[in-house]
Formats: sequence, structure tokens, C-alpha cells
Amino acid sequence: MLVLAGAAAVSPAYATGTTAERAAATCDVALSSFGPDGDPATGLGPVRLASTSTQVPNGYGLDLSGWAVSGDKASYWYYSLTNEAEIDPGLPRGSQPVGSGWSTYKALEVSQFAAKGATARNTAYGLAGDGTLRRWSFDLNVPWRFKATGSAPGFAAVKSMALISKTATYDTFLANTRGGALYTIRIPAGSPMKPVVKPVRTRTWQGFEKLVATKCGQYGTFLVGIDFDTRTAYQYAVGHTNGTSTVINGLGRRSGTFPPRAYFRWATNPYEPLNGD
Repeated sequence: MLVLAGAAAVSPAYATGTTAERAAATCDVALSSFGPDGDPATGLGPVRLASTSTQVPNGYGLDLSGWAVSGDKASYWYYSLTNEAEIDPGLPRGSQPVGSGWSTYKALEVSQFAAKGATARNTAYGLAGDGTLRRWSFDLNVPWRFKATGSAPGFAAVKSMALISKTATYDTFLANTRGGALYTIRIPAGSPMKPVVKPVRTRTWQGFEKLVATKCGQYGTFLVGIDFDTRTAYQYAVGHTNGTSTVINGLGRRSGTFPPRAYFRWATNPYEPLNGD
């Protein structure tokens, strides 16, 4: 079952703070997770990883879809809700397997980009247990059919990755490591796949098992870091990334309890802009 996670708790005091803080006071992330027993609507068992997922209005409710890892398999899942937030039994629902071999993966995310004058792009990323960052492309008509387009080693220290930027020529993730560092990982859309890694912070970020991010303002990011050990989450306003000069303002603890689960965020348009880098 999909579960709505804790709501934002941004203090009104931030409205008188810096520009980044004032912007973040009006931002939030539609944070959710899969429950510990899986999701009967899609036929998935317990889910360990989930991508950004979409809730698209269809005129009489919402079409929901995304990608998730359950057991050794990654799958594309989908179903529809009525305006009364009930599962629509008259529309298709379920999941389609992407493939097996996912039991050791640490991250799964999808970047979908479209803009006037640019070719639409549908890209998936997975971080394998050995530290290899892998990339695939897919067609929206068959979103469970991944085609490998590149890989890059050297990311074994990464704990979690959050997509903060997508353009016609690159995607960028914000990633934290076991050693406490925070990095941007910019991945060119073309081949060969040669990520560009830049430090943002060198310490104190090791506590988060999951990072979730969304757009805030024109070029900023609203970031949530989730600590499974303490079951807490903290919020940050991140300015447009610029290496160690990147502005990061803490916005305090997010209300709610956050046990170890497959957290993700909802989007209302798969091609929504992200301009954090």
C-alpha cells in the first residue's frame, strides 16, 4: 500500500530570513512511501526502492505510475484512482517487470525531459551494490523495457541520490556518502557516460539513508534527508549548485515519523522542470 509520509513543518520565522529561506517557506515535496507489506493494487510485494512517481489527472480521477524494486526485480507499476480516491476497477492496473538482478541496488530514479526544440528524453538510473552507476533509456509506450545506454564505476561510497536537475544535455544528482560528504553528480545525456563529480559539503551528511528533492523557485531545490536510525527527516533550501559555495539553509525537522521504507515523491507531470544545477 502507498503511504503518505509526514507533512512539512516549516516555521513562519523563515519568512523573514534569506532569499533562499523565504522561497523554501513556500515550497514542499509531495513525499510518500510504499508500506512494509507491498502494494496489492499493483501486485508488488515489499518494495525496497522507488522512483519519482506521477499522479496525472485524467478527467475523473488520477492515473498513478512509477518504477519500484521488489525482491530481485524492478517493475513499472500503474493504476487509477477515482475522484473519491478509490482504486478504479474498470481501468488497467498492475505491474510489468523491467528485469531481474536488482537485489543489491541502492538507488533507482527516472529522469524525463522535454522542451520546445529539444528531443524528449526518458532515462532511468540505477546504483548497483558494487558502486556502478548504470543508465538506460525507455519508450513511454513500453516503459518497462529498458535499453542500456552506459555505466560508470566508482560510486560505492554513495548512500542515496536525489535528482535535482534535468536538461537536454545532462542530468544532475545530489548524493551523500557514508563518509559524510555531499556531492553533485552531473551525467551527460550522450555517450560515453562520464559523470562529473563536484563536492558541495565535506562532512555531516552521513546520517541520511534517503534524499528526496524537488524544484523550489527558479533555480533552487527543496531537499529532505531521511534518517532511518532515528526515524526523523530534515528539510533544506539548497541554492543553485556551485560546488562548495552552494548555499544550503536548514529548515528544521519535518513533522512525522519516518521508519525504513521505500520513499519517493509524487510529480504531476513526468516532464516537470528541475533546474537545481
